[in-house]
Order: sequence, then structure tokens, then C-alpha cells
Amino acid sequence: MAIYHFSAQVISRSAGRSAVAAAAYRSGERLHDERYGMIHDYSRKVVAEQEIIAPQHAPEWVYDRERLWNAVEAAEKRKDSQLCREINVALPKELTEKEQRFLVMNFAQKEFVDKGMIADIAIHRNDADNPHAHIMLTMREITPDGFGSKNRDWNKKEWLESWREQWERHANRALERAGREERIDHRSFERQGITDRLPTIHEGPKVRQMEKRGIATDRGEINREVREYNAQVISLERYREVQNKWRYFSPDERKAVLRAADTIQQSIFSVPPSNEGRRGLEHVIHLSDTDV
Repeated sequence: MAIYHFSAQVISRSAGRSAVAAAAYRSGERLHDERYGMIHDYSRKVVAEQEIIAPQHAPEWVYDRERLWNAVEAAEKRKDSQLCREINVALPKELTEKEQRFLVMNFAQKEFVDKGMIADIAIHRNDADNPHAHIMLTMREITPDGFGSKNRDWNKKEWLESWREQWERHANRALERAGREERIDHRSFERQGITDRLPTIHEGPKVRQMEKRGIATDRGEINREVREYNAQVISLERYREVQNKWRYFSPDERKAVLRAADTIQQSIFSVPPSNEGRRGLEHVIHLSDTDV
């Protein structure tokens, strides 16, 4: 089942964070942090794919991950500077790896790079049940000579809401192109008018790693219970749909369906037709002999 996940955070110096360290971890590389005079080595971390995409007018050096994020750090002078923005999206499992890559690259190009940002993308598939992508974004305008002033418009709340909605559209178009019926929705259950299902809670990478190793966690257990409950609700909805459709069948159509059930039973199990298949179908749709 395709799931919707889109989260955004600002990596800031006030929280003791480094853009170079964040980039090294997400890309699985060994990067030298010039500001702090240290090496961030995550070269043993398995990262499926990584790529930097930038506006056409950006200088060539921005495609060097180490130079890029050290330049971001150097452009910020304050102790509480906001260094970069990170977007995290869940990739639909229903898509192939090639389709997933095209989806996230196309999304980043149209929603971020075309607006002037540089996007450093890392796709993680360590957990087959949780393929996802990290998109690190610069916050300053890039010129042929380097970074300029910060673009405050990129911090507006309406931009974030637009990005969330656009991820839904990009992902659903990708699913449609792949011939899949699954779709995602960026709206909460409440905003969709769905009142009988429960939302899952965010687990985070540490919880996912523990669960993968077979270590049960409180958050993992909550989400398992939520998914089981929602699955039961969906099954009940489908059952009601079958009931509703059956009401519109004419008596002759109902008889034809029951005869088809007898024929299928005979061809599959090679036994004489019996009322067992008929009774089973009647039980499912709550149909009595008088209805036929």
C-alpha cells in the first residue's frame, strides 16, 4: 500500500548541527568539515543513490559535495544561523527503483531547483519496506560567483504546504504511469473527511533500525496496532460495497452469479455441483432463497 510521508526540517547551527556532517551522513561519504576542523566519515553507510542538481547558472564547484556544504557553512556568520533545509519523502514501494529515482529527481528539479535552490539528494533503500529520499536544500541565492543573500520567501508556510501537495501529485502521476491503482493523499484523515481510521505516528530512523533488528519498540507497537485496526476498517468498507452493489442486481442476475459459483466450484475441485458454494455466497451477501 502506497503511503504518504513528507517532512521538513531546518538544520541550524543553534542546535549544534553542521551542514557538512548532515550531508556526509545522508550521502554515506567521508567529508572534511573546514569550520570545525574534523572529518565526518560515513563511507560504510549504504546509500542507494545520490546526486546534486543545481540551477544552470550555478558554478561548477557546487557539484562537489564537500565544497558545496563547506561553502554553505562559510556563508553563515551567526552562531544561530539556519544552514539548510531538509525534505524527507517516502518513495512508493509499488514503483521500480528506476521509477522511484525519476520521481524524486523530477520533483526536486521542478519544486526546488527551478526556483533557485541547490538540491543534494540521497535515496536510502536499506529497509525494503521503507524506501525514502533525503533532499538537502540551500537557503541562499546562488550566483556564478557563489552564494548571495538568503531568500526569505522560501521560508513561507504556504511554500511548505505547496510542496506537500506537489509531492502527492508527482507521486500519483508516477503511480499512474506505472499502471498502478494505488494513490497517496497529502491531507490528514480529518481533512479528507475520514473519521473511522487512525493515523500512524512518526517512528524515525532509530526506531526503524531497532524494529528491523527484531527489537520491539513502543512506537512500532502502536503503529502495528493502528495498521491492523485500519485494515479491519477497510475490509469492512469493501464488504459494505459488495452488499450495496448486490442490492441493484435483478433476480435473474443473482441467479446467474450463483450458477457461476457452482460452475467454478465444479471446475476447480472436480466435484458434483452442490449447494455449499451457493450457501457460502449467500452467507457473504446475506441473501435468502426467497430473494432469488
